Amino acid sequence: MTAELAWLLATALLGASLWIPYIVGVNTSPVDTTDFTRPADPAVHAAWVHRAWRAHLNLLEQMMPFAVVVLIAHAAGVSNAVTVWTCTAFFWIRVIHAAGMISGLAVFPIRPIIFTLGWLCILILALQVLLAA
Repeated sequence: MTAELAWLLATALLGASLWIPYIVGVNTSPVDTTDFTRPADPAVHAAWVHRAWRAHLNLLEQMMPFAVVVLIAHAAGVSNAVTVWTCTAFFWIRVIHAAGMISGLAVFPIRPIIFTLGWLCILILALQVLLAA
């Protein structure tokens, strides 16, 4: 397994696990969630629960294009120091983003800057694939 695929796997595991803080928050909330016909509005829960929900969705928004570019790079045989660095950075940027968002420490303008750094990692990775073609 290449380093890029290993970081993609780590990112997928992060994405697959970020539902946990939200569910813990929902189930420890004083809001009545026993009616299973429709999930409660995230805005009625504590602020950190709503932020946990958004952190999970936000990672999924960036993970799909990241995964596509990593898989294209792998299929094209593109692997170099830049691709490894961008995949490594992307994972840790997403960890920082999730922790900062859930804790409430990553406020404006920090949170959008962190998101933009993740987007730049995807662009740099894609550029490496395009330049190798």
